[in-house]
Amino acid sequence: MKRVFIKTYGCQMNVYDSSRMMDILNAEGYTETDAPEKADLVLLNTCHIREKASEKMYSDIGRLDVMKKERAAEGVDVKIGVAGCVAQAEGKEILRRASAVDLVVGPQSYHRLPHLLRQKGRAIETEFPLEDKFDQMPAVTQRIGLTKPVTSFLTVQEGCDKFCTFCVVPYTRGAEFSRPAAKIIDEAKLLADKGVREFTLLGQNVNAYHGIGTDGTEWNLGRLLFALAEIPQIKRLRYMTSHPRDMHEDLYTAHRDLPQVMPYLNLPVQSGSDKILKAMNRQHTAADYLKIIERLKNDCPDLALSSDFIVGFPSETDDDFRDTLQLVETVGYASSFTFSYSPRPGTPAASMEQLPENLKMERLHALQALLMKQQTAFKESLRGKTLDVLFEKTGRFEGQLGGRTPYLQPIHADAPAEMMGQVVQVIVTDVGTNSLSGTLVSKQPQPAALAEANI
Repeated sequence: MKRVFIKTYGCQMNVYDSSRMMDILNAEGYTETDAPEKADLVLLNTCHIREKASEKMYSDIGRLDVMKKERAAEGVDVKIGVAGCVAQAEGKEILRRASAVDLVVGPQSYHRLPHLLRQKGRAIETEFPLEDKFDQMPAVTQRIGLTKPVTSFLTVQEGCDKFCTFCVVPYTRGAEFSRPAAKIIDEAKLLADKGVREFTLLGQNVNAYHGIGTDGTEWNLGRLLFALAEIPQIKRLRYMTSHPRDMHEDLYTAHRDLPQVMPYLNLPVQSGSDKILKAMNRQHTAADYLKIIERLKNDCPDLALSSDFIVGFPSETDDDFRDTLQLVETVGYASSFTFSYSPRPGTPAASMEQLPENLKMERLHALQALLMKQQTAFKESLRGKTLDVLFEKTGRFEGQLGGRTPYLQPIHADAPAEMMGQVVQVIVTDVGTNSLSGTLVSKQPQPAALAEANI
């Protein structure tokens, strides 16, 4: 048996892609190892969204080059591959700069890994193939790094047609593509039979989903959620990442009517300034975004929100930044992701006049302070409340299980092992920096009168 080590950078979709590459390599006789020095094949599944993504990748390749030479001296031929979005954007440059790399494969072509591994010499595949990569892959086996997964990512949509001026996704993932609903439902059923109880549907613009439904018509994401909710074993559904332009009536209805759809949504706004939103080519205004939030909260009163923000975008003034702070104050977020703008080569915003780094960081810290205040207040509001918790792993201590609240927060409680994979009511007893603590409702002491009645 050959062994493979996969290092995954960045987004949830890369986690899903790594698991599917593992499925492909399993069919080729590879088993997974958690140690690169034990591997016959090392794959770096890269992400281009984060700052200095290329530098981090080349640093890792440098360390792997040393390991590869040491293994070669022992008579072992180790192959090193680069996959993902950096591979797509910088394929030939990677081969030029890093002699240790044997193959480069973009995110739309990883179904061709077996072919690339059989090629003599170094190989590169960064075209956007005509065939559907999902049709070329073997059946799902296991989620990478998990033996009995309770939760799973499930890619339903890829690519982006929005062309935000700061973003590389349209250039690395291609145009928007949606998988047929039947294929998604079949994969969900297979994983549900293996014990998965919660799915997070993934897409660069997941609510732009427009796949062919089981009835031959085009389905949106709302209709897909209703279909997945009919699978008996599925207890929870989430989706990310969304675009405000792609919210639609069926999706509002799903939030209102489906108990499986969790009351937590990441809906990136990026800025509260209409001027900056226009410069970003977001094609929505702050008022548009606030109307969406109002509708969502009317349909789902217990909804908690997350968002993405970029500060220090070219031409952002103090007034523009204050507009962002005002939007945050108006909405109130349970959590958020914040970034200071950093140029991505090849994107329109990279050629715009950039703001000073110290100003970007000053604004970033101010925004983070406000968002942290809101996040802390939201967590404190849960103290003493009873929440449904899906237990998905053992805890740090014996007799303890860990899981997630409906709001995606990690929580642990003393619970028997047989509750793994079950949704259980838990009273939040303590609020920590990174997680919550709780007690099973069934273990709460009963009032005296009730206890006597039950004797």
